[in-house]
Amino acid sequence: MDFELSPTQNAFDFPEIDFRAELNDDQFAAVTAKPGPLLILAGAGSGKTRTLTYRVAYLLSQGVRPGEILLLTFTNKAAKEMLSRVEELTTVEGRRFWGGTFHSIGHRLLRMHGEAIDLPKNFTILDAGEAETVLKHAVESVNSAFFKDKTHPKPGPLSSIISMARNTRESIERTILDFFPQHHDYIDQIDSFALAYEKRKRAQNVVDYDDLLVFWLKLLETAPEVAEYYQNRFSHCLVDEYQDTNVLQAAIVDKMAPHHRIMAVGDDAQCIYSWRGANYENILTFPDRHPGAEIHRIEINYRSTPEILNLANAVIKNRSSQGFEKELRPHKASSQKPYVVQAMDAREQAQFVITRIRGLIDEGRDPREIAVLYRSHFAALDMQMELSRAGVSYQITSGVRFFEQAHIKDLVAHLRLVYNPADVSAFLRIFLLLPKVGEKTGQKLYDHTLAVAKKHEIDFIDALRHEETTKKAPAAARADWESLALSLRDMKQIADTGSPDEVVQIAIDGWYSSYLQGAYANYSNRLEDLTSLVGFAARFDEMQELIAQITLLNSETSGRMDESDEAIRLTTVHQAKGLEFDIVFLIGAADGFFPTRRSVDSGDTEEERRLFYVALTRARDELYVLYPKMNTKGGPSMFLTPSRFLQELPTELFEPIRIRRNYGW
Repeated sequence: MDFELSPTQNAFDFPEIDFRAELNDDQFAAVTAKPGPLLILAGAGSGKTRTLTYRVAYLLSQGVRPGEILLLTFTNKAAKEMLSRVEELTTVEGRRFWGGTFHSIGHRLLRMHGEAIDLPKNFTILDAGEAETVLKHAVESVNSAFFKDKTHPKPGPLSSIISMARNTRESIERTILDFFPQHHDYIDQIDSFALAYEKRKRAQNVVDYDDLLVFWLKLLETAPEVAEYYQNRFSHCLVDEYQDTNVLQAAIVDKMAPHHRIMAVGDDAQCIYSWRGANYENILTFPDRHPGAEIHRIEINYRSTPEILNLANAVIKNRSSQGFEKELRPHKASSQKPYVVQAMDAREQAQFVITRIRGLIDEGRDPREIAVLYRSHFAALDMQMELSRAGVSYQITSGVRFFEQAHIKDLVAHLRLVYNPADVSAFLRIFLLLPKVGEKTGQKLYDHTLAVAKKHEIDFIDALRHEETTKKAPAAARADWESLALSLRDMKQIADTGSPDEVVQIAIDGWYSSYLQGAYANYSNRLEDLTSLVGFAARFDEMQELIAQITLLNSETSGRMDESDEAIRLTTVHQAKGLEFDIVFLIGAADGFFPTRRSVDSGDTEEERRLFYVALTRARDELYVLYPKMNTKGGPSMFLTPSRFLQELPTELFEPIRIRRNYGW
């Protein structure tokens, strides 16, 4: 089907834009490309948002009406930013466009046309908590005893499984095997739960977040009149961050634009969210699904120095998976090479970072423009502690402090109770995790256990397993009670003769591990956090010293996690995507940490490589990549090697720094 742009120029009487003067060659070619399938490979720091904004302005200047443009983004912030910039450029109000997140556009369409797929217009949207409650009731309608076994996934993880299956358009079985293998024993049951959940939502005339996309696609597939209307209405479809689309979203885009006038903007080298459903194949196969697609590369980077880009380009060039060739070219002047720093362990790594940060601040650098990045939360444990001890203010932008995480507090409560059975708060923290045990019941059970211990002149921990105690536990909690009591007894026995790290390991291996597996979809990540506590505990000879230090450190980190503007930033690399800083410290760049041990064992480290690339390209002026030589995270100390992504690089691309043991350089 041929399509000609209207010859009407500047149809909305906005100030004339000199696109040639406003854009570089790469951007100009993409912005002024003829209508048709366009894949814009926009490298990090290359002006992706500018390109999209000017594309909208260019279409308007060619006579395309605002209501004929569909702009799809992943965040409301991105949509508002782009439409605001368009309004500044053209004076055309943002509200005249159809622009927003996939979910917001889906909601808008379903509200108007949902009845075509038997969805009443007055449907309501469940938030995440409400959706889990509906799912819980659906599960109990199928198997009333399912949640009584704490090794079974709770509503939260079940919701994650069902959501992943719907967004990837895969079966429950395939989804569990690929993403949630710890729940493979429940495949058939979860299949039936998903069906019951759908029926219950329909009966209540409610939808969850995923339904907004699932039903949007259903509308396009089963209501031809509605589909044809919007396919004709939107003569241009622009998609931001296309590499992050999942199978469901890509299918929606393709159905909305059978005319193939799609501008998909993204970067295959920055596809890092497969764990939440993003499909790397979407961007790779775009030219196959849209014949005649033009590929435009936007490669001039306005963010980083040439030396930082040389390092990043070399990392991504070594990938073994299929991808589009692209090389970031610098706009900035030459500067120093990135630094690669080998530290003895995680504490020395943190001390180096702090020493350098102090120097940077003394030089006049803004603390807000200094970031410490890490692959996983546990890698920041020593960093948080040393920053607190040094009095350096920091802000964590990727969640709560390490010791404030729920699973860490749960495990610490185990230690506190074993060391001090009079610690009622620790008892309640643990035993309230059991079914049918609320705060009042928990307090009664504590008092009863204490009475049994006194009556029989036995230790409180031993009294937890006494027949007079277990029979008082709610029937639904009895099996868990016995298992938890056994774990606490094992911990106590080790605590009497062993070391604190041995006690922590027993706690991890006991009842709480089974509970963790059922309670959280990201069980593996949380287990890694807990395992890191084993190495931390090995630094102490006495249990009371370990517990006291954790409490004091938590207090210190609470005080140092400054929400003010004068604080450095700590964040995971995933959370840092889309951000940039003058100075970046990437810590924990050792094999088994980055890439993770799981990815190495699976034989596929390509997404880890892309994540490493994302980390490097966050830095504007200075980049420090650090790795510890020794690993003390769980079990005996082990020697580490630099990340394979560093080992394969030519040494002339970076400057090695040797730390003298007096921590100078």
